[in-house]
Parts: sequence; C-alpha cells; structure tokens
Amino acid sequence: MTLTTHPSTSNTLSSEQPQVTIVVVPRERFSCARRSLESVFAHTQLPYKLIYVDGNSPAPVRRYLEQQAEAKGFQLLRTEYYLYPNQARNLGLSQVDTKYVVFLDNDVIVSPNWLTTLVQSAEETDAAVVGPLMCQYEPIHEIVHFAGGESHIWVDKTGRRRLREKMYDQGKPVAEVRDRLERTQTELAEFHCVLVRRSIFDQVGQLDEGMLNTKEHLDFCMSIRQAGGTVYFEPACIVTYVPGPPLKWSDLHFYMLRWSDAWTFASLMHLQKKWNLAEDSYFQTKYKKLQKGWRRKGTIIVPLVRFLTFGIGSGKLESLLIKPEQLLNQTLTTRHAKQQRQQQSATSPAPNLVSSPANH
Repeated sequence: MTLTTHPSTSNTLSSEQPQVTIVVVPRERFSCARRSLESVFAHTQLPYKLIYVDGNSPAPVRRYLEQQAEAKGFQLLRTEYYLYPNQARNLGLSQVDTKYVVFLDNDVIVSPNWLTTLVQSAEETDAAVVGPLMCQYEPIHEIVHFAGGESHIWVDKTGRRRLREKMYDQGKPVAEVRDRLERTQTELAEFHCVLVRRSIFDQVGQLDEGMLNTKEHLDFCMSIRQAGGTVYFEPACIVTYVPGPPLKWSDLHFYMLRWSDAWTFASLMHLQKKWNLAEDSYFQTKYKKLQKGWRRKGTIIVPLVRFLTFGIGSGKLESLLIKPEQLLNQTLTTRHAKQQRQQQSATSPAPNLVSSPANH
C-alpha cells in the first residue's frame, strides 16, 4: 500500500493534553471537504488531535489540505487511489493514541461545542460509542437524518436469523422533535459522525474492511454490543451531513466507485454471511434496488437528463442510459481492483509512515 504523510508543524492551541483524535475520511465526494474542515476549526473548543485521511482527492483539494496541514499542524495521510470507507478509517485509527477517536465524514458540518458534548456524554455514561443528533441536507441542522435507532438480529418462528434495522425520526424537522429527545442508550450510531472509546478496538479489532461501502455502521455497532460495549445517542450534539450529486466533474469518478454495484453487492453479501442471516425480504429488496442502480440513477443520470433536456426531463432517456452507466461502473470497479492488487504486490505489507501529529 502506497501511503504518504504530509509533514506538519506543531500548532498547540492548549497546554491541556487532548483526550480525543478526530479522523476525517472521504465519504462520496470532495467538493464539501473545505467547508466541512473549516466548520471543525471554527466550532471545536475542546483540545483535540486531527488526522485527515485524503484518499486521492483532486489537485485543488489536495493543495488546500496540504496548506492547512502546514498552517494548522495536523497529520495528513494521503493515498494516490480511492479508499473504501472502513479502509480509510483504519488508516487513521492506526495513528490514534488518545482515549477517544471521532470518525467524521468529509461532508459533515459541525455546530458549536459538538466535540465537548460528545466527550462529556461518553464520560458520564461510560459508553463505548456515542452518536450525535444527525441532520441532513441544507439549510443545515434543520432536518433529522438520524436520532438513534435499532440494529439487532432476531430469530423468526422458522429459526431463521434476520436483521432488524430502523432509524428514528428521519425526515422530521428538528424543531418538531428536539424537546422530546434525550440522551439514551440505543443500538445504532452512524459513521457520518461518531465518537468511539479507543480501548474497545482491543476487544473487537479494527473495522471490518469486508464491508466495502454500506451497512458498516450496523456491523460495527452490533460487534460493539456483542463485546459488551454500549451505544448512546446524544441529542445535545447536532451535526449535519450534506449529501448530494457530485457537484464537480472531479467528484464523479470517486462517487461512481464509492456507490458501485460491485462494492454494494459485496458488502451486503459479507454482512449476510458474517452474521449468518437469512436472505429474507430485507436483503431481497436491497438486491432489487441494486439491480436498478437506484442511487447513481438519482444523483447522476436524472440530473444529466434534465441538463440535456433543458430541465424538462425524460423517463425514456433515463432508462436508455441505465445500462451504459452500469457497464461503465463495472469498468471503473474492475480497474480499481486491479490497481489495488498491483500496489499491494509492489509494496511492503506495512505502510511507510512518517508521523507528525500535533495537538489542537
């Protein structure tokens, strides 16, 4: 694995030893990276360390991150190829030496005192995992994406092991639900933003890289709870992830790979086999949606057709483009797998790291 680290200068904002390291990783695009990182700088009062995992960002973003690493004194890890989400998180995790680690996607906008609140919640509950009130879309902090949830295995009357997944209050206005939300133990937290007690990884091991691009949060939280750890929802902390179609041409390749059919299918199959789950309606529905390329259709094909038809749209043209897009997606996935095999065979098993973490 080829991995380069950007040398950085120490920029200690507090003499207090940080308890937490923020590990920022790519989610599905790079065009929100600057806004996300600057929200962290603006709204994080608690002392922290920062490790930024840059998985092959385009040149303007790469230069921005290098400039910020030098100016702010954080550790920048870069690969010259795109990363699976858990692969990126594990790269950052390997450098963490603090009591807590926060995994943060590069399209998340945080609010004032977000980190202080998460750490306080973990300290007061002894939780292994703490998730915030997660919002979605813009305007930020207004629409709930996730307010705790369920993720567990149950056995039906025929003896089949089945997965239960539920996200609470998704799509509801924050103003409508905020007063009734309270800190509570839950079964699920999402990787958009999550605080984890570092010592729990001594029990469960690193994040499962067989979960290539989806449902890795279910797998992780079930593993934590199986090991005796607790998961808490903390509504006093509010953050927002800003999804959307790839806003720049340079985002398109990564977005298509990140949500590729092959990666999604492999992730679902891995989850099913790992937890010995029946291929019930839960998986059947997801496999059917996958065959239709629903996510990329909505974020790539539909906007493209609207552009080509001057905003009118055309269902027939959308249908015609699905198959060519899926063939292109297969090509990108196959090429990425080949590149990774070549890089892994050409390099030593352990990355050559020159670490330069700094306190913030």
